[in-house]
Amino acid sequence: MGKPTGFLEFERLSETYEKPDARKQHYREFVAVLEDAAAEQQGARCMDCGIPFCNNGCPVNNIIPDWNDLVYHGQWQDAINVLHSTNNFPEFTGRICPAPCEAACTLGINVAPVGIKSIERAIIDKAWASGWVVPQPPQNKTGKRVAIIGSGPAGLAAAQQLARAGHDVTVFEKSDRIGGLLGYGIPDFKLDKAHIDRRVKQLEAEGVKIRTGVVVGEWPKDSKVTNWAKESISAEQLKKDFDAVLLTGGSEQSRDLPAPGRDLDGIHFAMEFLPQQNKVNAGDKLKGQLRADGKHVIVIGGGDTGSDCVGTSTRHGAASVTQFEVMPMPPEKENKALVWPYWPLKLRTSSSHDESAEKGLLKREFAISTKEFIGKNGKVTGLKTVHVEMKDGKLVEIPGTEKEYQADLVLLAMGFTNPVTTVLDSFGVDKDARGNAKASTDFIGGYATNVPKVFAAGDMRRGQSLVVWAIREGRQAARAVDEFLMGTSDLPR
Repeated sequence: MGKPTGFLEFERLSETYEKPDARKQHYREFVAVLEDAAAEQQGARCMDCGIPFCNNGCPVNNIIPDWNDLVYHGQWQDAINVLHSTNNFPEFTGRICPAPCEAACTLGINVAPVGIKSIERAIIDKAWASGWVVPQPPQNKTGKRVAIIGSGPAGLAAAQQLARAGHDVTVFEKSDRIGGLLGYGIPDFKLDKAHIDRRVKQLEAEGVKIRTGVVVGEWPKDSKVTNWAKESISAEQLKKDFDAVLLTGGSEQSRDLPAPGRDLDGIHFAMEFLPQQNKVNAGDKLKGQLRADGKHVIVIGGGDTGSDCVGTSTRHGAASVTQFEVMPMPPEKENKALVWPYWPLKLRTSSSHDESAEKGLLKREFAISTKEFIGKNGKVTGLKTVHVEMKDGKLVEIPGTEKEYQADLVLLAMGFTNPVTTVLDSFGVDKDARGNAKASTDFIGGYATNVPKVFAAGDMRRGQSLVVWAIREGRQAARAVDEFLMGTSDLPR
């Protein structure tokens, strides 16, 4: 807790944003970190609630009241030690996590919750600036070799934990840069890739070997999943060369919309569109980049990926952006008495929505379904829609609500269905009904697949989820792998 009466004395302080007109001209981060005094005051608001539901609201079980109190008392170095004890990469979660911890904050029942996410970012940013984040190489080596497939947050968290336990860890990544969805997917204006780069340097200093541009098995020829690999390695070779293999490749297969006209030019998955801009921002030259300049853009999907498409399209200079969501518009405010401390269903408006709406570029449509794509000379020119409503648990069309929208570029951002199947198939891993790697999270035998010495974690196991869930699974899987290799493990779960 912070100051016993702090929640009565201080209001929530939010981070400040660069003005929309300025930030739409670049792809840099535009959210200013809290200054020390502001963070300490925000930490003072952490009340003596008795049962800190924020701990359970957080998937990695961050010890939030402890580091709130430490920040309040100006003990910043102790705060980063507590934060790092549960979270390998708070600079990622402090920027892009939706903060379910804040939804669970006891103070949030009747007033604004503690700004946990902004305090978390302030701690880690100060720690990096102060030189407190240093490599922690193991004192002793085990001689055991571990291969990790995929360098997203689950893979990187597992790699760091296993390397610190003394194992020789090699991370294989099919892209030319590290980070998975963090690197190629999440826009740079939400997460500067320099944060990934300095973690990579730390990992390498701790003994982790990283091989980019390597894909496991044969990649499906008709796949629309971005793949910039230049070489491949077989599952058999990995099992031969390593004592354990951990699959953390993510859920990459985008959900499609097989409506008439889907084959028209100009209709793309969001994850064809977003990684290309990441690549250009990194300084690469990309021929034929998908761009929204001067186009009427339709984004189908109302989640975070859809929001990222909105923000990127606006920066390209789109003529208009319309975002579709098939579900009805949620309430602007949740019923706290009904849902607290759980994650509430409510209308969420991102910074991309705000900046795009300011100039009248953005229109959001709810309870709308696409019936057909229409085009001319093989190119999409629009789409036909109908509004829907929920009846008996199903979405049904509302007669008389049909409408046509102009569109030069359609981006499908409806989530992800499963991992690329060839990776799992190459190892012979059993899959669940959704096509994910089948493995439990049990304390004993958790994260192990049906294949000896092959484990799975992150979105590849649980399905599409949050970065913070990936970090949790990576850490827990690392403990499971360590216990498998050594018979026991001191790594935290």
